[in-house]
Amino acid sequence: MKPHGPIDPVALTADLIRCASVTPKDEGALGVVSAALSRAGFACTRVDRGGIGNLFARWGDKGHARSFGFNGHTDVVPVGDLADWTHGPFDADIDEGQIWGRGAADMKSGVAAFVAAAIDMVGQHPPDGAIVLAITGDEEGDAQHGTTALLDWMAQEGEAMSVCLVGEPTCPNSMGEMMKIGRRGSMTAYVTATGVQGHAAYPHRARNPVPAMARLMDRLASKELDAGTTHFDASTLAVTTIDTGNPANNVIPSQIRATVNIRFNDTHSSASLSDWVRGEADAVAAETEIAFNTRFQVSGESFLTPPGPLSDLVASAVEAETGQRPAYSTSGGTSDARFVKDHCPVVEFGLVGRTMHQVDERVEVAHIRQLKSIYGRILHDYFA
Repeated sequence: MKPHGPIDPVALTADLIRCASVTPKDEGALGVVSAALSRAGFACTRVDRGGIGNLFARWGDKGHARSFGFNGHTDVVPVGDLADWTHGPFDADIDEGQIWGRGAADMKSGVAAFVAAAIDMVGQHPPDGAIVLAITGDEEGDAQHGTTALLDWMAQEGEAMSVCLVGEPTCPNSMGEMMKIGRRGSMTAYVTATGVQGHAAYPHRARNPVPAMARLMDRLASKELDAGTTHFDASTLAVTTIDTGNPANNVIPSQIRATVNIRFNDTHSSASLSDWVRGEADAVAAETEIAFNTRFQVSGESFLTPPGPLSDLVASAVEAETGQRPAYSTSGGTSDARFVKDHCPVVEFGLVGRTMHQVDERVEVAHIRQLKSIYGRILHDYFA
């Protein structure tokens, strides 16, 4: 294969932003990545499932004992009101030293940076091992047929990553300040309280579920779940809605619904928290004679990749390129690292994410090139 010059991650980012891949649509984004990798000798396989596009790419021998993996996504969140954007969300304009567009921060730039770093690595310093890229179009959506589909396919085909780096934006304000070595768990409780409808002037003839729901929500929200652990902040619970759908001021409703979101550390599991919520609901039901029904949706359990060789490798490369050693963090929401952690050790490092999901999403052009250099150094040091 003919040698190629260095890959420009900014140009690749622009090509990806121009694909209007609002989840679950792909709009050619994975094709852009696949074409670049195929030209460099990567074996590329589409692993589509459930109407979602996914891409697996490998350079090197299948099943090699040393295999470095990257994970990321090319789908993006909706743009909102187009009139609010300074530059078109899919125009990939470069202005004031920044590239603008949906996915500029989260995370088409991260994908472009690790694709460019991997291509340069195999073209200039072919490693004794394999480089794997697992890229999904379903991170911003339900995440049922994205990275999980890739991992299921890898297990069936005997493909593996020894370690993995997820390229999500991890730095709050400046390049190099933070990396993720774990994530809190996330779950949602949907609670319905049912009583007996009646006239507001005759409350004794009804059974009002509203005070009962208020009592339960207060008990849940007032509880200190924990004080945090070595690597995690304290768990949090937020009541996000309470709704009767009742337009009448003289009718006691028969039913009320509430939603609670819990972000939890390694003190808990989704099962233990579900049992706790049910127990509190049962207690209020016994006090009020209101029937409660609870349903739970779990986005992911908490996990931690303990500080060690992988986190040290990434942190040292970041420090060498930025002059700043990143803090180890487990803050923020969920990411697809919650799936990868069942396959191999995984950490996350990427760009400054200040504008992700916002109108006028954008990142510094210089930071994208710097991120490519960081990923390139990580690969070089891993295979050295």
